[in-house]
Amino acid sequence: MKLTFRCMLMATAITAAAAAPSAFAANADCPNGGTVRFGVEPFDTSAKLVPIYGHIGKLLGEKIGCDVQVYVATNYNAEIEAMRNGKLEVGEFGPLGYVLAHQVAKAEAVAAFADKDGKPDHYWASLVTTPNTGIKTVAEIKGHTFAFSDPASTSGHLFPAYGLRKAGLDPDKDIKALYAGSHTASYEALYNHKVDAGELNSEQLESATQRGHYKEGDIVFLWKSDPIPTDPITVRGDLPEGFKKRLIAALQTLDLSSLPEADRKIMGLGGQRFVPQTDAAYDGIRDLVKTLNIDLEKLS
Repeated sequence: MKLTFRCMLMATAITAAAAAPSAFAANADCPNGGTVRFGVEPFDTSAKLVPIYGHIGKLLGEKIGCDVQVYVATNYNAEIEAMRNGKLEVGEFGPLGYVLAHQVAKAEAVAAFADKDGKPDHYWASLVTTPNTGIKTVAEIKGHTFAFSDPASTSGHLFPAYGLRKAGLDPDKDIKALYAGSHTASYEALYNHKVDAGELNSEQLESATQRGHYKEGDIVFLWKSDPIPTDPITVRGDLPEGFKKRLIAALQTLDLSSLPEADRKIMGLGGQRFVPQTDAAYDGIRDLVKTLNIDLEKLS
């Protein structure tokens, strides 16, 4: 993994300011002199994610009696690297990123966003184009430029690659692939006609709608995935046992109802809280990794 946590910190100074220390006295078992470090994958722009996760960090800090410092990673692997090096206690990873983080960084899935029924929520990935390209089927993407988000992204790489293969295309050879770095960058490349086709997930669709970059008819949907389990909220497995249990209990019951509705939509939240989640929920992701012969270590 090439990007270090130092790079992550430099790129996210504004995030640190958004999660300034609170006034309460830290509990005795809080790590790092009273601070819990919470990493977030860059599934949208920092400008969108900083206030949302700053709010979540404040709610968690009040519940566990520790200051919670939130960092939005520069890319997916920067967050995995940070947890592997003991620089994060909590991390939200995409499902594919989590499978890798569980393998190399001691990440343990403990919670997830709830749907309206109080169960772990889901989202979807898709393959899309714009009307001007004339592309009407996935097979017709062959030879065209295509925007993925990040190699370690579930909906921005794993599922789109699967959708391409289902149509008989080799995502490594049959398209001119661009890794834009984030779902927002991937969508904007398509929106601004820098690429002919690309990935689009349900959360980015909502974000694009809110910023006025999507209305019905702008996008042609060529393929949509089955439901994907949302990003797990994880804890680092080697935390002191007593604090770890207390942290997990807080995460599994954290009330997010005070988040503005627009923010909950960006996150794809159908419900208003975190609920318990397990590692086994991501076995389907592991199976898909095997089906596509993806070497997780090469993603780092």
